[in-house]
Amino acid sequence: MDRKEFIKTCGFACLGATLIVPLIQGCVATKSVTANIEGENLFIPLSNFIKDGKPLNYLVVNNTQLQYPIYLFRFSDTEYTALYMQCTHQGNELTAYGEKLVCSAHGAEFDNKGNVTNGPASNPLRTFPTRLDNQNILISLKKA
Repeated sequence: MDRKEFIKTCGFACLGATLIVPLIQGCVATKSVTANIEGENLFIPLSNFIKDGKPLNYLVVNNTQLQYPIYLFRFSDTEYTALYMQCTHQGNELTAYGEKLVCSAHGAEFDNKGNVTNGPASNPLRTFPTRLDNQNILISLKKA
């Protein structure tokens, strides 16, 4: 292989790798549900965490009364974390990519507990208390 052919081959390989990563990330299935607000709580049926007979680890919870969605992570049958999908850097809506939330405006990233893993954000995400009640997960919207 001569130098020109080598550079051409490497260039196509780099271009292909650059294009495939966003496509793969875009294939991460994130289930979105609309939840009802009753009193000061969002009610999410536990059955929403099942898809095709398999348990999900996270889902996006929407309600028209909320400015931004809430990302609900499942760590076990009894442990959940609810994160407000608003970046703490400049207030943009976050995008869900599996176990992390990313701000498309400036690249800030947050883990499944709401902690900053990549700046420019420096503050963790707003979290909401969760509890189980019968066959529902309740997310408390009550301001502390």
